[in-house]
Amino acid sequence: MHVKKGDTVLVLSGKDKDKKAKVLEVHPNDRKVLVEGVNVMKKHTKPRPPKIPQGGILEKAMPIHADKVMLICPNCGKPTRPAARVKDKIKERLCKKCNQVIS
Repeated sequence: MHVKKGDTVLVLSGKDKDKKAKVLEVHPNDRKVLVEGVNVMKKHTKPRPPKIPQGGILEKAMPIHADKVMLICPNCGKPTRPAARVKDKIKERLCKKCNQVIS
């Protein structure tokens, strides 16, 4: 996966196109990511006394495909496709725009 939890990404397509947000979860088996405030759906819930005493309509962010987001470099602030480099048996992500290591 080219993004990790905590990265800032730019949404490339869909109803939330051009939004910048933080990655909350990564699901590598499904190639999906959960991005804060993106792909928000409404879920109707019944009252469940211990957890949800009142019920109603809740808004919940749903995962989107990882190919629809692009990593924003924390150094230069531009969207980039990260490159990979192995240095001292440690894999690093590099920004292709500014050639800096993305932590």
